[in-house]
Amino acid sequence: MAEEEVAAVVGELRGSFRAGRTRTAEWRAAQLRGIVRMVEEREGDISDALHSDLAKPRMESYLHEISLAKAACTFALKGLKNWMKPEKMLIMLTLINDDQVPAALTTFPSTAQIVSEPLGVVLVISAWNYPFLLSIDPVIGAIAAGNAVVLKPSEIAPATSALFAKLLPEYVDSSCIKVVEGGVPETTALLEQKWDKIFYTGSGNVGRIVMAAAAKHLTPVALELGGKCPAIVDSNTDLHVTMKRLAVGKWGCNNGQACIAPDYVITTKSFAPELVDSLKRVLKRFYGEDPLQSEDLSRIVNSNHFRRLTNLIEDKKVAQKIVYGGQTDEKQLKIAPTVLLDVPLDTTLMAEEIFGPLLPIVTVDKIEDSIQFINSRTKPLAAYLFTKDKKLQEEFVSNVPAGGMLVNDVALHLANPHLPFGGVGDSGIGSYHGKFSFDCFTHKKAVLIRGFGGEATARYPPYTIEKQKILRGLINGSFFALILALLGFPKERR
Repeated sequence: MAEEEVAAVVGELRGSFRAGRTRTAEWRAAQLRGIVRMVEEREGDISDALHSDLAKPRMESYLHEISLAKAACTFALKGLKNWMKPEKMLIMLTLINDDQVPAALTTFPSTAQIVSEPLGVVLVISAWNYPFLLSIDPVIGAIAAGNAVVLKPSEIAPATSALFAKLLPEYVDSSCIKVVEGGVPETTALLEQKWDKIFYTGSGNVGRIVMAAAAKHLTPVALELGGKCPAIVDSNTDLHVTMKRLAVGKWGCNNGQACIAPDYVITTKSFAPELVDSLKRVLKRFYGEDPLQSEDLSRIVNSNHFRRLTNLIEDKKVAQKIVYGGQTDEKQLKIAPTVLLDVPLDTTLMAEEIFGPLLPIVTVDKIEDSIQFINSRTKPLAAYLFTKDKKLQEEFVSNVPAGGMLVNDVALHLANPHLPFGGVGDSGIGSYHGKFSFDCFTHKKAVLIRGFGGEATARYPPYTIEKQKILRGLINGSFFALILALLGFPKERR
């Protein structure tokens, strides 16, 4: 799509938004119900597309993408009318501790409200690893907030991208919600336009490009990136349950191609052998003796990512640290679950986000040292801890900065619609899910309403000594100054 065509699409959406088509609760709800119908009626087509793009197991497609998309829509439909209501606050005269009153008394008498206003025309640029959910989930939030939307699915997942281009116009208002397919040229053309918000999911490198393009128009952004998500495993844990949850959170999440998958494990030197043995047993049980033939493992998305991952483990410093797995099949684009122990920290494997089925284990002398190790690196999107030690849990929650964290499991925090999902620092900007998705695409407009009573003559020039005393008293919360002001002191000369 040429730049002129992209500009025409944006122009049409701006016309629809300015005409008020997207603002009513009825329109928003109708679009959300349309998406629910699409998910229900075309579940097979969605699963087929995900299998074509990633050989994603159908159960995984349903659990991690289809069901979550439907749940996001249903949650938004239930909360929509309440989310849209202005938050009203009556500024009341309240005496506090003898002579202190709320600072809002400077505007007394008045009422205040916060109005949730749609931003306008927004752009959603999606990722390839969860190409259905990561496309539709932010679109749901943008629709609920009353915006017109352009969705740019990832060209690296072409089957899902084509599915959106075909299906979405059948179920939603295509004059306000559009799909633009394509690769780098189309994305570049989209980024040249002025948007009211850009929502991007993907790598940090591309995130910087998106942010730079947005800066030209002072466009706000939400960046859902990634990073090296750590998982601390304490010896004081239920090891078998821990390894099952760790394994399904790593290899059961798109074979490690997930931004919230554990990127590396930290445990103590003394406990590492027991941990490795338990993890080996779990992996054999989950994926068999020949995991490359398992239908429960997704393939690597394309040959470029396959070569990137195989290059990581072919590094001599890394290859000798493999304690399990390492098998590859270029024809199938399959890499077996691979566990490594004490890989040198100066290798690419330990410096960059892996985004694949390789799991290095880092050992420390004391489990408490793991917190310092994590904090010596950039802030992750997610951080995990497995322990029965409440003190260690408290230290972890208090002292590890991360987009989100989970104790004694992996990835499940994103399934709770009452929790915000997003990164911090290098792992992202902004958050979404549930009402946070609505807020992400909303401007919170402050509105203060006053009548014509309650005139305080002290606010008007000339500023006599008496007026200054009353004004200073009001600003400092003096109840006595408020009474004087409301009574019209000092009396105005006419």
